[in-house]
Amino acid sequence: MVGKKGASSGAKPKPSRTGTTNKKNQPKKGPASLSAKGLEDEPDQRQVILSEDRKHQQRVLDVFRYAFNEVLSSSSFPETLQSVKQALYDRDFARAFGDPGHLEVYAARWSPTRALCYASVLERVKDHLEPLFCSTPSNTVQDDVESVDRKGDALANDLSQPRLNILSIGGGAAELVALGAFLNQHPTPLSGAITLLDSGPWEAVITKLTMALTTPPPISKYASEAVRLANTAMVAPPSQLTPTFLQLDALALDEDTLPPVLGTAGPLLITLLFTLNELFTAGGVRQTTSLLLHLTAAVPCGSLLLVVDSPGSYSETTVGKEAKRYPMHWLLDRVLLAEPPESGGRRWIKLESHESVWFRLAGEQQGAGSLDYPIALENMRYQMHLYRAEGGNQGPRGGENN
Repeated sequence: MVGKKGASSGAKPKPSRTGTTNKKNQPKKGPASLSAKGLEDEPDQRQVILSEDRKHQQRVLDVFRYAFNEVLSSSSFPETLQSVKQALYDRDFARAFGDPGHLEVYAARWSPTRALCYASVLERVKDHLEPLFCSTPSNTVQDDVESVDRKGDALANDLSQPRLNILSIGGGAAELVALGAFLNQHPTPLSGAITLLDSGPWEAVITKLTMALTTPPPISKYASEAVRLANTAMVAPPSQLTPTFLQLDALALDEDTLPPVLGTAGPLLITLLFTLNELFTAGGVRQTTSLLLHLTAAVPCGSLLLVVDSPGSYSETTVGKEAKRYPMHWLLDRVLLAEPPESGGRRWIKLESHESVWFRLAGEQQGAGSLDYPIALENMRYQMHLYRAEGGNQGPRGGENN
């Protein structure tokens, strides 16, 4: 959560008491990977895709295993994990995410599945993302924003490689690794610059995961030469991925502070991944609506807004004195799809909307082979909405044409 309560990336999953997937709650239909969709009648081709999907998912899990090896193997891990679970159950996000040690445990436990899910969503909407790929130096966050560190950013001078700029509100471990996984799967050289904005102290976690994404994983000293040559980083060269972390409260962003965060690099992808519902919870309808309206006014024309959150009743909020509850996606549409207040104002159009989608781990698919991770992971269900900003004659700072 990125509001006053200080949680990380929105409504947190209620942990399984057994640590295993509940088979009774799984859908009878639907592939675990979108890449396998439509191949039911081609078993050989489907088998190859499932195998490749498993390999890719395993590689993503290995990034987390590598980054948090000491955390996962620590004797204090079970106790700290239980403490984080209890804080999440109590919705005490300040207690759950105020301690960097808690963030590492959370990232090791819940972020792997989230990262895999988010990467699959990016792959799903990649046709919409391609118009955002730019070949100009990334400037997603202005130099006047304090604590921005771009050491070793050789990418800034490379004008030939297309780049996807992302602002992830409520972003942390899962969003960063999802981008790395998406870059790894892209058929042409593509780089990514992502600004992760959250009120929690995620910087140390992001540093560890960036290292794990851009460094070949450790292998045995007895490994063969062929294995050594094949052992590459998920993202290579390191300059292909440029993360920036800003510890800010999203609900405090306004018409003055939001434009520097958006930057002047042109259209970008803005994500609210398991964040919007928490914003409604923390700031109420008024503050969250204000943030969305400021975002609408400031965002460069052509930018995309991707919202992923829990489906159904988990994404409702209370409105007014009568304590009526409305679905989150209804509130979102009511704000974003309204006519602009004045002629030429910015507005959004909805490109895709799905109220309930399953993401299933590759190990759940017949013949895909099981995934290997120190602790059990679960499938997840989500809703997804994608919007594009259109209209208006002014740029993000009020003086540039788009």
